[in-house]
Amino acid sequence: QVQLVESGGGLVQTGDSLTLSCVGSGRTFSMYDMGWFRQAPGEERESVACITWSGGSTIYADSVKGRFTISRDNAKNTVYLQMNNLKPEDTAVYYCAAGDYADLRYSGTRADYWGKGTLVTVSS
Repeated sequence: QVQLVESGGGLVQTGDSLTLSCVGSGRTFSMYDMGWFRQAPGEERESVACITWSGGSTIYADSVKGRFTISRDNAKNTVYLQMNNLKPEDTAVYYCAAGDYADLRYSGTRADYWGKGTLVTVSS
């Protein structure tokens, strides 16, 4: 069993930066590939970035490529999402999920665990 808790969201202005954190409980955290997803009001959930259990591979949605960076520290059971040059269209609730890379890079429908999310609001 892994519990995921996100933090770091908030209200920022266009062009600002934020770093989201997702802390996982349990000794098996490092065995999971991890992903960040977001869901804006009235929109479907989308995969933003994901990272393999070792941190050796990452992938990003085209909309955030070059602006967001996913990383992890397995010693701290934590995965991060560094978000730079934020835009109003990045406004959403951001969730982390644990599962399989092949699924997390798309829909995450087979993810094993989800956090409850953290809200990011980017004002123009």
